[in-house]
Amino acid sequence: MKQVQQKKVLNGLTVLIGLMACAVVQSETTVPYAGGTGDYPPRPRRAESFLGVHFDFHATPHNKEIGKDVTPEMVNEIIDKVKPDYIQIDCKGHFGYSSYPTNVGHRAGGFVGDPLRIWREVTAKRGVSLIMHYSGVWDGKAMAEHPDWAVVPLEDKAQRPAWQGSDRQKASVFGPYVDQLLIPQLKELRNEYGVDGFWIDGECWATMPDYNPKVIERFTQQTGITEIPDSPGKPNWFEWMQFHRQGFRDYLRHYTDILHRDCPGVQITSNWAFSSMMPEPVTVDLDYLSGDYTLQDSVREARWQARCLRGQGKPWDLMAWGFSSKWEHLDWRSAKTAVQLKREAAQVLATGGGFQCYFGQRGDGSVRLWQMDAMAEVAAFCRARQAYCHRAVSVPQIALFYNTESLYRKLDSLYNPGGHWDKIVGTLHAVLDGQWHADVAMTHQLKGQFKKYPLIIWPEWDFVEPQVYEELLDYVRSGGNLLIVGTAAVELFKEPLGVAALQTHPDMIRWLHYEGKGAGMKTKMAKVELPSDAAPIGTLVPDDHPPLGDLWPAGSVRPLGKGKIAAIYADFGHLYHSATTTVMRDFMSAMVRQLLPEPIVEVQGSHLVDVVVNRITLDGKSHLAVNLINMAGEHRAKEVYTFDQIPPVGPLTVTLRLDEKPKRIVRQPAGEAIRFKWNKGVAELTLPRLEIHDILVVY
Repeated sequence: MKQVQQKKVLNGLTVLIGLMACAVVQSETTVPYAGGTGDYPPRPRRAESFLGVHFDFHATPHNKEIGKDVTPEMVNEIIDKVKPDYIQIDCKGHFGYSSYPTNVGHRAGGFVGDPLRIWREVTAKRGVSLIMHYSGVWDGKAMAEHPDWAVVPLEDKAQRPAWQGSDRQKASVFGPYVDQLLIPQLKELRNEYGVDGFWIDGECWATMPDYNPKVIERFTQQTGITEIPDSPGKPNWFEWMQFHRQGFRDYLRHYTDILHRDCPGVQITSNWAFSSMMPEPVTVDLDYLSGDYTLQDSVREARWQARCLRGQGKPWDLMAWGFSSKWEHLDWRSAKTAVQLKREAAQVLATGGGFQCYFGQRGDGSVRLWQMDAMAEVAAFCRARQAYCHRAVSVPQIALFYNTESLYRKLDSLYNPGGHWDKIVGTLHAVLDGQWHADVAMTHQLKGQFKKYPLIIWPEWDFVEPQVYEELLDYVRSGGNLLIVGTAAVELFKEPLGVAALQTHPDMIRWLHYEGKGAGMKTKMAKVELPSDAAPIGTLVPDDHPPLGDLWPAGSVRPLGKGKIAAIYADFGHLYHSATTTVMRDFMSAMVRQLLPEPIVEVQGSHLVDVVVNRITLDGKSHLAVNLINMAGEHRAKEVYTFDQIPPVGPLTVTLRLDEKPKRIVRQPAGEAIRFKWNKGVAELTLPRLEIHDILVVY
């Protein structure tokens, strides 16, 4: 006990000394390496940037020679090869140990010189921004030294899966950690080293509910609720989790506002804030949004995550992992090839975002320079497309409704949806696999804006706010089109759908038949009686032998006012995510075509092409830009870690519906004018071959 008390005193002195050092440095009139002053060229702000490279290694006490092989030549070689707008490097990982000689936080095992000084000096001289990877809520060392800073978990939730770390390694967003360590250390990094900004990791997705009696007391004071729930489905669970979500927002706003005030020009984001994990309006003054998507099934993950970020009204980027493995094989992971990373980048670029890629640092903080050869090739691929992609604006066609409150009512965590994503993600993949252009639109983005979209899809949500329900039906009656997917969603909308005798059957096996083809499905399904004005589409049969047996409609379309309302009577998206079939894909396309018969763009010749339709500005003029991404190959196979070939697809016939005849249509970035036929508002062209990603720009 005495040793513990001594440790607390020593750590308290360390924090105090660090705060004093920050105050002294902050009183100076300039920040070291300020961009655009003295001998240093201006550096792009993070919000203006397009391309970056990220390094981290989550230092520990076992890293005793940090800086040994970190040299100016190493940093210069990275910049020479990749030519990034910014570099992100490690300064404190989830273990809580700092990989630079901090005077505020907890140092890792040992140092050879000051490696962070080298990174800063070289990037400043080369006009490259330097961003710090810093683990925020997740800090194992600080929580071990200050248990009173950590969340108090329930006993049966004290240990998460190994990759998540235990709850006891996570700071309480209601506690003193943010003021006593996080803010002072970020100020130290800014004021002592002149770093340009921070990419704060281990944040929303690592935040846990806190059962500390003081936190419970605060919750009761705010809500009047005295019965504290311990799991989803218990009374008051939604209110308990919403209280903690507000606590995270307040924590995030607190340190962001203080740093912006005390460190002018500093640039901040919190990893995955206001993204798919946190589908809310941006209510904190973050400078940009960012997230690192999963290391496997990465192409489809990027297509989903990009569509969640692009509508949030902030500059954004996504980070690919430069290596692949199963989670349990991370200790012998394999570097991805340039070919793999180019297609992942294509998904991000096509939706208007910036791109960065993550490579591990060695235990001494140095970089495996051979990996930069592949990154250089990826960087050139991105730069060639920058003018035709970066900050492109989506042309509204189909919106998948991301229902924030329905999600939050289901989660057993604050901001880590896990399998609760599958229903909307699977529906998105089914739509995109049919060559339809689609956005993901969160509740706050769609309210009052439904009429922007010719078609809205409601993917299996089992809760709807009364205001949203009425607005959706008004949208349809005024000429809009609505597709309801899934049994629980059909239950919500059964009255406008006109269905009667709704019987839901959990986890049953039936075969989906459409246009002479069938596919087995094991999921929740509903048997319905359709009204006379509803047209059935597809059939659910019991024994894969139509037309015999008990036949159920798989879907239907019904007029409602000036518009149409349609439904799929099975939990379709959840199943498609894990058990994709061509019949399901074609059935989804048939449902969409009933509601959107004349899309802006159609592609024939291959099902393995993603279509993204944007507006871009070139030379001060707005142009339609049609992105085509080759989805062929082994990118979904969990057993395939790396590959270096993507089979080309083509020839492709592309049809464009336009208001006027184009002067020309150019395939970019090749700069090749494509011949086209024009007939009554329709341009048709043939693309002989698609390698990875092309953009058809209409002039």
